[in-house]
Amino acid sequence: MGMDTKQIVVVTGAGGYVGGQTAIALHDAGYKVIGIDNVHPPTHLSASTYFTKFFVTDFDSEESIAMLVKENPVAIVHCAGTSLVGPSIKNPALYYQNNFVATKNLLEHIVNNEIRTRIIFSSSAATYGEPVMTPIQEIDPQEPINPYGQSKLMVEMMLQSYCIAYGLDYVGFRYFNVCGADSQVRHGQAPGATHIIARILESLRDGKDIVINGNAYPTPDGTCIRDYVHVEDVAQAHLLAVQHAESGFYNISTGTGYSNKEIIDTALSVTGIDAQVTYGPMREGDPAILTGSADKFSDATGWQTKHNLQAIIETVWKWYNREL
Repeated sequence: MGMDTKQIVVVTGAGGYVGGQTAIALHDAGYKVIGIDNVHPPTHLSASTYFTKFFVTDFDSEESIAMLVKENPVAIVHCAGTSLVGPSIKNPALYYQNNFVATKNLLEHIVNNEIRTRIIFSSSAATYGEPVMTPIQEIDPQEPINPYGQSKLMVEMMLQSYCIAYGLDYVGFRYFNVCGADSQVRHGQAPGATHIIARILESLRDGKDIVINGNAYPTPDGTCIRDYVHVEDVAQAHLLAVQHAESGFYNISTGTGYSNKEIIDTALSVTGIDAQVTYGPMREGDPAILTGSADKFSDATGWQTKHNLQAIIETVWKWYNREL
C-alpha cells in the first residue's frame, strides 16, 4: 500500500496514553488523524497539531459511526477501553460493556455500512493468564484469569469470526507492559499511573520511599521479571499495522524483560535521587516471569523495539519534570 498523504486513520481512545502516542506517530508519518475519546483530551493533545478532527463522544455513538461512513478511513486503531485488572474483578459489568459490547456495536456498524477499513485492536497479554512457558508465543493457550483479560479475549474471538464471515480486516496486538514517554516530551502518562515504573518515578519525584512486592521469587535477583515496551515502539507497531501486517494476532513485547530490582537501580541512577527501598510480601498469583516473544510481528513487518530500560526511564523522568 503506497503512502498517500490524504489517507485517514481514526484512533479511538485518542486522548489516552497509547492512543495519543499512536496519533502522534501517524501524524508524523503523514496521515490525517481523526481522534475519538469520550473525555476531553489533555491540553497537549487537544491542539490541532496532531488531529485533523477530534470527537468527544463514545466510539460506538451515532456521531462516530456517521463520521466513519463519511470519512472512510484506511484503518481504525481501536485503543479505547477500560484496562485495570483489579477494578475489573470488582466491577466486571463495566469491562464487558466498554471492552466487548461497545466494540461489538462498532463492528456491526462497520459491517452493515460496508466500511472497508482495517481494525487494529489493542488486546492484552492478560488474555494468556498464567503462562505455560516464557517467553509467551501467540500460539500458547489463552486462559485469562480476570474479567479484563476475558473481555479482551471475547473481542479477539469476535474479530476472528467476523473476518471469516464478513471479510473484516483486522490486526490484534497483545500488549505487554507499555511504558515510557514521548522522546520529544510531547506526550506521556497521566499522573497516578499504576505500573511500577511510573510508581517508582513518582515516588522519587515526591520524596517518598519505595515499596516493592516480594524479593523471594525464583529469579536471578529474587524480584519479578516483566516485559516492558516503550510507548513509541508500540506506536510504531500501529503504524506498521496500518501499512502492511497480515490479519492475525501479534505480541507487542521485547522477549527479555526486566526485574523490579533492575528498574529501581536504573531509576535511582537516572534521577540521581537516593531513596529507601523496602520489600513487602509477594503478591498472590503473581508469576515470577512474564515475557512475550514478538518474533511473529518482527518477521512480518521488520518491527524492532528501539528503547531499552535506560531510555524508558529517562523519557518518563523528562515527562514528569517538564515545564508545565
